[in-house]
Amino acid sequence: MTACERGEIPGRVVLVLSDVADAFILERARQRQVPARFIGPSQFKTKLEPELETAMVEQLQSAGVDLVVLAGYMRVVKAPLLRAFAGRIINIHPSLLPSFPGLRAWEQAWRFGVRVTGVTVHFVDEGLDSGPIILQSPVPVLPEDTPETLHARIQLTEHELYPAAVRLFALGKLQVIGRAVKVTE
Repeated sequence: MTACERGEIPGRVVLVLSDVADAFILERARQRQVPARFIGPSQFKTKLEPELETAMVEQLQSAGVDLVVLAGYMRVVKAPLLRAFAGRIINIHPSLLPSFPGLRAWEQAWRFGVRVTGVTVHFVDEGLDSGPIILQSPVPVLPEDTPETLHARIQLTEHELYPAAVRLFALGKLQVIGRAVKVTE
């Protein structure tokens, strides 16, 4: 939202949905007069029931959404959303995919002992953090790091990389060719 407000992204946020009832982003959106709604509750932790995901699709389409930007959405996206927004759903992940997919990727990297991890913005497909990669940025793992300090540095990089990827999409500069994403001029 902030990058749009500053004019860094030629677009605007038209709807915020969250699967967490008390997510701060819902209040933040409301403060900016952006419609914000809770999707749920769900009986599952890793996916939404088909009827909830269908309701989410209907709300996104009704709001005229062009791009679905996932942030803190810790569920696997299923067919209703994937079909309705094919090639128009992006996610951010706190590692250099394909390494360390899934939950707590920064901790996975730290425990594995890698020297470099990072951030990936990717298109969403039916797999777990497996869609075509849009942008990546490395983050060094320092000898004195803990999972918490590493995660904090990764989040700083996320705050730069995600708006950059959304901007490229909004400008029509992303072309998916097989599994590769080409940034056009």
